[in-house]
Order: sequence, then C-alpha cells, then structure tokens
Amino acid sequence: MIKKAVLPVAGLGTRFLPASKATPKEMLPIIDKPLVQYAVEEAVSNGIEEIIFITSPKKLSIKKHFDINHELESILKDSKQEEILDKLNPEIFKEIKFHYVNQNEQNGLGHAVLQAEDIVGNDPFAVLLPDDLFFSKKSCLSQLIDIYKQTRSSVIAVNKIEKVNIHKYGVIKPGEIKEKLIKVEDIVEKPSHEEAPSDIAVCGRYIFNASIFKFLKSTNFDKSGEIQLTDAIKKLLQEEKVYASIYDGEKFDCGSKKGFVHATIALALRDESISEDIKKIIKEIVWIFF
Repeated sequence: MIKKAVLPVAGLGTRFLPASKATPKEMLPIIDKPLVQYAVEEAVSNGIEEIIFITSPKKLSIKKHFDINHELESILKDSKQEEILDKLNPEIFKEIKFHYVNQNEQNGLGHAVLQAEDIVGNDPFAVLLPDDLFFSKKSCLSQLIDIYKQTRSSVIAVNKIEKVNIHKYGVIKPGEIKEKLIKVEDIVEKPSHEEAPSDIAVCGRYIFNASIFKFLKSTNFDKSGEIQLTDAIKKLLQEEKVYASIYDGEKFDCGSKKGFVHATIALALRDESISEDIKKIIKEIVWIFF
C-alpha cells in the first residue's frame, strides 16, 4: 500500500541554536535516541520500505546515524554488549532502503516535498515531519493509512488547538464529519485568529497521491519566499477529495524548546529504567521552584 515516506530534515533549526550549529536539530536526543529516529521507526513499523530524507550537505550526521558502523559493532561484539548492539541497529531497519536528497535552497516545506518526486514516482507516499513526535496505542501514520485504504484519497493528520496558537499552523475548513474523519473543504496557511476557518490544525503527518507534485510545481512562492505545502493542498482540493483524520493520542511539538522538554520528560516517565528517579527529580524541582 504505502511503501515510501518522505522526511524533510533540511531546516536550519535556528530555534535550537547554538545546540544545532554543529548537530542537526533532528539529531538532538530525546532520552537515548535522536528525534528523527522516532519518525523513522513510526514509518517502518507501518510497512514503509523506503525512507527519503530531504536534507542538506551540512547534515551528514543523519546519514551516518542510519548507516552501519562496522567498527563500533565489532567493539560491542567483542565486549559482549549485544543488548546495546540491538539498539544500535534495530532489526526493523535492516531491509529498509534509505535515500538522501539535498535541498540546496531552503524554499519551504512544499519545495522540500517536491524534491522527492523522482524517487516517489507515481506511488502514493507518506510525509512525516520529525519535529512532531506522537504517542498513541495506534500510531498517527497507521491511523492515516486506515483512512487511505478506505478513500484512496490524500489524507492529513489534524488536531484541535487553542485559538491563541492558530497563527502558527495550517488550518482546515471542515466539511462533512464522520466520527474522526473529516472531508476537507479548504485549508489556510497560518491564518490570523479572525480569519481562521476552524480550530482544527494540520499536524506533521500526511499521505498523498503522486498528483500532489503537479500542484507543488504550479504553486507560487509566498511572501516569505517559500513554497508552502498547504498552498499546494488548496489547489489539490479543486480537483480531488482530501480528507483529514483527527489524531487520537499525545503530540509533542519538538520544534520548540517547550515541546522538546515536554517530550523528554514524558518519555523519561515511560522508561522503566529511570522513571522512578525522574519522578523524584520532578518532585525536588517542584519543591524548589513552586
């Protein structure tokens, strides 16, 4: 069904400077795994066989992370640290094909997705934004795949947000709603509070048919000099149905410092090896500051 996934990772990560000066934001760790690995694991666990990173020449560490490090593997084997070795090269990655496509100019998310056209071809494909970290019994991508199987139409993940934050997101105008499935009537990129057609915002998971590339090519640069994926979806709506799936689960915006720290704490509390110690640390911090 959906065998290819595009992960845009070429951004500069300016909100995390100076940490992101030498280390890509996507490689910053949430506990013991880089942020980007969570998105890759989500994709692979849902049947994705090819990962297409839209990256930049300065982000070689992402490729190094997913390449096999024979020297390190040998050291771990000799020291009988097989448990760590399994974490280093998870079994689910062994049959995955990784592609790396450079986005030489930072011209927006739509432009980034367009760089994957040659590899995607005419196949339906997923787009995962690593900044958005999801936790649920059924993964966000799995929820979208279920909708795609029913509709064979492009599907975007959405969630309800507070109006005060509406200007930060693409926002849909909902049409017919059946439980958590919404027929999208329109979509607006980062509207003002007054102009927002709803409080239902796009979050970082999508499934598209290859027809989206036609609309990306015909989308003009916006005022900030970027090609917005949202604008291409707006054009797509004129010819095809697009659906939205209301995400059921937790979401962390790790593109912000607040969201990154929130995700780190949440995952630490899920980790049985450190959760009790983390609870004690949190209690101490609360006692000191509150």
